Amino acid sequence: MATLRSVNVGLPRDVEWRGRTVHTGIWKAPVDGPVTARRLNLDGDGQGDLGGHGGEMRAVFVYQLDSYRYWEKFLGRDDLVPGQFGENFTVDGLADDEVRVGDRYRIGAALFEVTQPRVTCYRVGIRMDDPRMPALLVQHHRPGFYFRVLEEGAVRAGDDIVRVAAGPEPITVAEVDALLYLPGHPRERIEQALRIPALSPGWQGSFRAMLDEPASSSGNAGLVAASPRPAWPGFRPLRVTAIDRESSTISSLRLADPDGTPLPAALPGQFLSVRLGSGLIRSYSLSGQPGGPDYRISVKREPHGAASAYLHTSVHPGDLLEAAAPRGTFVLAPGDGPVVLISGGVGATPVLAMLYALADQGSTREVWWVQAARNSDEQPFAAEARALLARLPRSRAYVCFSRPGPHETHPYDFAGRLSADVLRGLKLPADADAYVCGPASFLTDVTAALTGLRVHSEIFGAHPGLTPGIAAQPSRPPHSPAGEPGTGPAVAFARSGLTVPWPEDAGSLLDLAEACDVPVRWSCRVGVCHNCESGLLSGQVAYTTEPVDPPAEGSVLICSSRPESDIVLDL
Repeated sequence: MATLRSVNVGLPRDVEWRGRTVHTGIWKAPVDGPVTARRLNLDGDGQGDLGGHGGEMRAVFVYQLDSYRYWEKFLGRDDLVPGQFGENFTVDGLADDEVRVGDRYRIGAALFEVTQPRVTCYRVGIRMDDPRMPALLVQHHRPGFYFRVLEEGAVRAGDDIVRVAAGPEPITVAEVDALLYLPGHPRERIEQALRIPALSPGWQGSFRAMLDEPASSSGNAGLVAASPRPAWPGFRPLRVTAIDRESSTISSLRLADPDGTPLPAALPGQFLSVRLGSGLIRSYSLSGQPGGPDYRISVKREPHGAASAYLHTSVHPGDLLEAAAPRGTFVLAPGDGPVVLISGGVGATPVLAMLYALADQGSTREVWWVQAARNSDEQPFAAEARALLARLPRSRAYVCFSRPGPHETHPYDFAGRLSADVLRGLKLPADADAYVCGPASFLTDVTAALTGLRVHSEIFGAHPGLTPGIAAQPSRPPHSPAGEPGTGPAVAFARSGLTVPWPEDAGSLLDLAEACDVPVRWSCRVGVCHNCESGLLSGQVAYTTEPVDPPAEGSVLICSSRPESDIVLDL
């Protein structure tokens, strides 16, 4: 019979790590006597990062003595103590390759249910003083697992662990962990895992994303929104065939293959990265008809924008521009439910491509076109959007002008900002997919007003960072790293508008990005979680640690890679 050998608790603390402060609850220590297991955790216990740990589905973390013995031998260590892996229950028995998700166990006066494997992150590497641990736990099929507390009650070291019900599917914790993180992802086993009601919602969402992804896609859609394979590697020349004025501040450039061959079709909502003669690299949403023979990008002239000024004043029909293949995951999803397309200013570009796609399909979906602009003079695509909406039998339009003039040339519905109150007054369909694009403040306001809808959004410039558990620091614009300039290949961060030579003492592309204050996303830092997966627009990289599961084609895990040539990253 399995036995509870140690009950471990600990409150979050601040730990110094690589010159930063990490708030973490991974330090746990054994407790003498009974401890009450409650719905969200054990008495006296806490989690530092509730986004990745804790909560009802991850109330109690379990790890096994057998795994302790395994790691002592594998790592050559004799200093491991109960709670070392951040677990609340150190148990004898309950191996990851035997316990099923959905199993129920009686321990002391409490009843528990297995909900998911552990999501490994860099903090277990800090606690173990071994940064490899997040990857090793997955690769060696020893992640540990979480309990949900079905009946609260007291537990104590020495209690028997009695299984009172088996999970409905013969699929173990180790198998579920491998389905998400390791290569292969057999569809029938994912479908089997989704038949387990106890599986936590986060894992269910990841598995559904994997099933929804086309078989032709690469990468792991369960860990990161998967972008289709780029149509070509690196940059290629495209000819500017026309330049059209869309508003007082926005002009469109049409780009075609120099030899007249139709360009590969882009998905509605994707963007195109262009490299200008001055060395600048910028990304612009495709605003034209998806599947057409050429591409159209629409560029707003920014007061201090070097790239937009160059495109508006120095580029003419007949010129060549270098472009990377269309990319991006902000794309119109198939379906038959309502669609709400919301934009502010030049943010109309990707949602206009979605409107084109719906019109070309002869869609019978309910379609809302909600557009915000300063006035007629600065409203792009007004006539174009009206013509497309006229082709859709269930379309509705609503236009806001924040500063309308006395003699507007385009019709509008409301004078003022597109506020939360205005959106609520529209009574948008509650089951809609909403696609929102515009400045950051616009996205924040609009998203907050769309409670209940499935919201997809795209922002201009760099995406917000994700650095779990790291204490907030004053934000700085991207800059060259401190110290002597590097002598290695050029690393361009396209969204941040920064190019720096690679310093040989930089450990990884993630380390370099952090040294430059480029916004980044990460969690494990050893090639497991894919949070750091970024578009590799051009160039070659080498991995210092091979990814547990490779990223999508045309992407790179920056946490464990270095440049082998000049590269351009979508960061």
